[in-house]
Amino acid sequence: MDLGLSEEQELLKNFARDFLEKECPEAFVRAMEEDEKGYTPEFWQKMAAQGWQGLIIPEQYGGTGMTYTDLIVLLEEFGRALVPGPFISTVLLGAMPILEAGTEEQKKEFLPKIAAGDLIMTMALTEPSARWDASGVEMPAKAEGDSFVLSGSKLFVPDANVSDYMLVAARTKESANPEDGITLFLVDSKSAGIEFTVLKTIAADKQCEVAFNDVRVPKANVLGEVDKGWPIIQSAKNKAAAAACAYLVGLAQMDFDVSLDYAKERIQFDRPIGSFQAIQHKFADMIIDVDGSRFITYKAAWALQENEPDAEMLVSMAKAWCSEATRRVVAHGQQIHGGIGFTKDYKIELYFRRQKWMELMWGDADHHRAMVAEKLGT
Repeated sequence: MDLGLSEEQELLKNFARDFLEKECPEAFVRAMEEDEKGYTPEFWQKMAAQGWQGLIIPEQYGGTGMTYTDLIVLLEEFGRALVPGPFISTVLLGAMPILEAGTEEQKKEFLPKIAAGDLIMTMALTEPSARWDASGVEMPAKAEGDSFVLSGSKLFVPDANVSDYMLVAARTKESANPEDGITLFLVDSKSAGIEFTVLKTIAADKQCEVAFNDVRVPKANVLGEVDKGWPIIQSAKNKAAAAACAYLVGLAQMDFDVSLDYAKERIQFDRPIGSFQAIQHKFADMIIDVDGSRFITYKAAWALQENEPDAEMLVSMAKAWCSEATRRVVAHGQQIHGGIGFTKDYKIELYFRRQKWMELMWGDADHHRAMVAEKLGT
């Protein structure tokens, strides 16, 4: 069984690492934590010049037409470098749903702009209940003439403050089945009646509360069919969850590498601390968790790409495992570093905070355990 990357994926991985080491150093990551946008247009355009925003977009729409697992390879390197900005929001939560469910007109309008780095998108799904399932979508959208009117609020919307368009999930029909009656809308972020509030988070990422005050959306801006938007959302959730796993794998690998280098250099009792059994066992646990996370992430990503029948369960298995395994890795990293591992000015603390952010995105371990149990019929 060949678990290695293809030659093309190895080239992508190595090029991305070299590019990000130069263009996304630690100082840039920290600066973007303080920046109100969380990214710079210059860095965004440099990534677009590499074809990354259009990686999975077909050539006919201005992309490079690579595969979802190729994107996972890239996102692992993003996690290693802690890349800030709206990449996952735009590509996973914007481009992919449009590619899967959009009309030809919608694809021609949005996908080339995304591929060129000229359009930033996100998905507004969760509400104050913070639920990731269909029951959490309660915000109403009422049909009025040739438009729908949206009123309510969305919470924890990534990068909404810098978005040009949002995919907004709203309820257009009450039903005994909560998955029925949900519609997905392409909403111009500059529409009248929309207000953004950037939330303070542990990772200083740009999650927002978005208020919709009688926002009018043309019926032509429905993505997919009215009342039948949940399968599109579920597909996007699965792909975003696997993407989060890839980011966590890269993050955990880098945390391991930094900690290992430190343990070889830090002298205590006239010997490197890495020579002590207690520290060695921590490293053994770390690499087991990192490699286990990588294996289950790529297995889930491949299943999604190939539309395997068990893909959804594999994604939940991966997210449940990676959420907790990478948390163990970053905790060991801090303990190996001692006191400095908990100081905000030291690199290892960055990885701890970013891990917690991605652990919670698109469902934590408990949420995905429940999904696995449901699939097993227990």
